[in-house]
This record gives sequence, structure tokens and C-alpha cells, in this order.
Amino acid sequence: MNRRELDAAQITEPALRAAYDRCRRLNARHGRTYFLATRLLPVERRCAVHALYGFARWADDIVDDLDRSRPPAERDRLLRLLEDDLVLGLRTGGGDEPVVRAVADTAGRYAIDHGLFADFMASMRSDLSVTDYPTYAHLRAYMHGSAAVIGLQMLPVLGTVVDRREAAPHAAALGVAFQLTNFLRDVGEDLDRGRVYLPADLLAAHGVARPLLEWSRRTGRRDRRVRAALVEAEALTRAVYREAEPGIAMLEPRVRPCIRTAFTLYGGILDAIAADDYAVLHRRAVVPRGRRAVTAAGGLARVLGARMRNRPAAAPPSGTVARTEGTRR
Repeated sequence: MNRRELDAAQITEPALRAAYDRCRRLNARHGRTYFLATRLLPVERRCAVHALYGFARWADDIVDDLDRSRPPAERDRLLRLLEDDLVLGLRTGGGDEPVVRAVADTAGRYAIDHGLFADFMASMRSDLSVTDYPTYAHLRAYMHGSAAVIGLQMLPVLGTVVDRREAAPHAAALGVAFQLTNFLRDVGEDLDRGRVYLPADLLAAHGVARPLLEWSRRTGRRDRRVRAALVEAEALTRAVYREAEPGIAMLEPRVRPCIRTAFTLYGGILDAIAADDYAVLHRRAVVPRGRRAVTAAGGLARVLGARMRNRPAAAPPSGTVARTEGTRR
């Protein structure tokens, strides 16, 4: 348990501390890129980010059921139980599941719109029955609940230097950019689960349909049409990163290094995919550990710089008069 983070966030009740720690461990285990960036946040805000990630991961694991031990009807039942628990938790601050207790507490502390959680759960439910998306517009509608709302949930935690409504579209776009990156990296694994998150019209423009993807995945053989579709999907994803980037400067200075680092690390996954010649149907592209470390070190330097810039100025020596704001150059 990271007592420093919990103490800084003024989380004192033992069961609630344990709930937040559960979320932190989920983040550390499953969200390595995300967790690394989170370490650059002001210490008092990390618990909230862990809670948001932990809850999303818990729901996602019910849907995906990586060991395939549960039939769809059972996953649907578990997801509805989780949603009922969440609705109650958001109303009362409680919850049966530790991840629900933590996220409900975070939502209360930061006044996060409860509708964002409802939209997230709607997208999770759709994953139980929807296995592909005919157009990018259909995929974006799904990603509003599965990714954009995560960026919007984060905004109250991070804080902004502009009206939050101005920053919101960029925060939503960043959530979408991260998820599109994951979709591109995980094409083969998602196909094994019966899902294709690349828009069907994008694939069809290059002569690609699901049977060709399945053939390539099954045989390990490459096809130029598939590669061309993946190149276009990468370009589409990079365009969403460009939508998101202006929002970083709208955040509070102390949190910008964290989000800039996450922005760079996730963009590095796209670089790794391209460097591996878009072989995502056959293996997962990985950002080298050394590059992740260098990026994180750069983020840490920016954190320290931001702290120095925001440190209160020393009082003037006795007998001197400080210049007023109007006389500064």
C-alpha cells in the first residue's frame, strides 16, 4: 500500500484506503504505460487516477474474460451487477466492490458528472454483442463511452487554467487517441476474441474484410492490403492526437508533465508499430524499456521545473521594498 499517496489525498478510513490500493495495484499490473505517467502527477491526485483506471479495468476484464471461463450470459449478469453497485455507490459513496468504493469516493471528491459513468457502462455492455463497426462514425460513437469519457472524468482531477468546457473536447480526443492506439496494437488479440475495432469501410477501401484478417492471423502470413489498411488506421490515429494536443497547455502546470509523458509514450506505440512494419496481427508492438525510461525522465525534469517555477518567491530582505506588479518588465 502506498501510504504517501493515500495520506496526501487525506484518505484515512481503512477500508477505503484498501479499496484505493486495490485500484493502484490494478493500474500498476495492467496499465504499465499509464501507471508510469501517473507517477509524475502531484502525489495527492494519484489515488483518484488509480480509482478511475481501476474501475474501468475491472469492467473491461468482465467483458473480455481473458481466460474465457464465463459464457456471455454470465458476463452480462456480472456487468449488470457491477453497474447496479456503481449506481448505488455514486449515490451513497459506498459499494460492494472495492473498485466501486474507490471510484465513488473519487467522483464525490471531484464532483465528476455521474452521466460519464453511465455512458462508460453502456459501451461496456455493447462489447458483449457488437463485434465490429461499419464506419468510423459508428466507432467514435462507441468510443465516446469507452474512451472519451475517461478523459472527461480526468479533467476535474487534473484541473485546468481555462474554462473546463474549453478543455473538454481535447481531453475527450486524448482518451480516443489512446484507445485507437490500443486497438491498432491489439488487432490480433481482439480478433481472437471475435472483435474487429478497425472500421469496416476503412478496411474495405483497401480490399480487406474479416476473413482476410483471420487468415493472416491464423497462418502468420502477411498481405499488402492489410498493411495498407493498417497504415491508414495509424494516420487516422495520429490525426486524433493532433486534436488532443492543444489541451495539454490548458491543464494546470503541475499536471502537464504527466499528460505530456502519457501523450509521448502512447505515441511511441504507434512508432513501434510502424518500425515493426505493421505486424500487429502476429505480435504486439512494444516500446523499448529504455525509451520509456528516457521519456519518463524527461517528464520528471518537467515536473521539477514546474515545481521550481511555482515555488513562492522569498520575502524581500528587511529594509527593501518589493516592486509592484505594475512596475515589472
